[in-house]
Amino acid sequence: MTFTMLAVFLVHVLLGLPLFVSLLATAVVGFLFVDPTMIPRMMPQQFFGGINVFSLMAIPLFILAGNLMNASGLTDRLMGLARLLVGHLRGGMGHVNVVSSVFFAGVNGSAVADTSALGSLLVPSMRKAGYSTAFAAGLTAGSSLIGPIIPPSIFMILYASLTNTSVGDLFLAGVVPGLILGVAFMAMNAWYAWRQGMATTGRWPQAGELALAAFAALPALVAPVIIVAGIVMGFVTPTESGALTALYVALCGVALGQLRLADFWDAIVTTTRLTAAIFLIMAAAATISWLLSYAQVPERFVELLAPYVDRPVVILLLLSAITFVTGMFMEEVSALMLLTPIFSPVAMMAGIDPVHLGIIITLNITIALITPPMGACVFVAAAVSRLEITALFRTIWPFVLMAVLVLLLLIAFPGLTLWLPAALG
Repeated sequence: MTFTMLAVFLVHVLLGLPLFVSLLATAVVGFLFVDPTMIPRMMPQQFFGGINVFSLMAIPLFILAGNLMNASGLTDRLMGLARLLVGHLRGGMGHVNVVSSVFFAGVNGSAVADTSALGSLLVPSMRKAGYSTAFAAGLTAGSSLIGPIIPPSIFMILYASLTNTSVGDLFLAGVVPGLILGVAFMAMNAWYAWRQGMATTGRWPQAGELALAAFAALPALVAPVIIVAGIVMGFVTPTESGALTALYVALCGVALGQLRLADFWDAIVTTTRLTAAIFLIMAAAATISWLLSYAQVPERFVELLAPYVDRPVVILLLLSAITFVTGMFMEEVSALMLLTPIFSPVAMMAGIDPVHLGIIITLNITIALITPPMGACVFVAAAVSRLEITALFRTIWPFVLMAVLVLLLLIAFPGLTLWLPAALG
């Protein structure tokens, strides 16, 4: 049954049908194997039930906050601060790219939005600084992976809703891995700049300049604190945190005189379109997840990996390999929705902390955003840099390798993920 469903899904995707239609067609085929009479009874119920979760309302709110941040000019202020902090170093514009992604990740939580918002501004600047178009686009796509790791994270919210894991713990657990990923891409950029013989691009900033830039970017820097502190300290739920952040960013935009009514409306329209696409995919994927659970596929998967349960590192490596390959050929939200219910029982049996598993799965799914043939961030980076997509797919692999090395580091040393949640109780 499982292989037939996979074949049906791939055929529909290759035919160019919308992803949620492909998923629903796959679900219908699965129901035909299990019990055709369940199609009119269970499919509508599971389709609606998959998105009838209050915590998922945080997703459109965080997306709206990111769109409002762009419209309010706060993204430009963050990039201005990044320029002062690292722009004077060798390969400064590449470092600015990565640091800006770290800053932007604290509000949006979407790698694709990061690539689109920052790439259109930074890729031309990197070209002028002597970077090749391929490396500039690749670094933009690669550094955007930090977005879903540093809180807030759409993928973490989805994982939490599927496993009943604390969103606050997941958000805290993502901070250190996100920073490690940023350092890794900065090291890669430094090596490229040294190899190309790039000179330093400016003088060291003075304390007064840094203070002014930090003060200008302060409204944007406060947003991540509102998100994480509010959830961790129990003042707000993730959904309330998303609403509070969107309201805060909107008020900042109005106070700074940057957010017009037309900009606000455009942000709402963009958020609505993206949210509708995400929720349709989630609902269709939830239907398949329920069907696989009903057919006891997770139990069979547990039996398959039972010989390795006393070796959690091996289990995580196997789960990562499956997720990596799946993510290459399936949209990331649907892959997360389908794989998490299957992987979670295996990890529980192996004694793997669910928070650690959440970060590993999130990073795996995120890496898929820059892998051929369906890496969404690569398509966006190619568009903003006006580079042939095939050319970028050929040169993206070093960035994929760097992200995989960080993933292996997190698998080998769980403390890097679990230290901060434990320290803050």
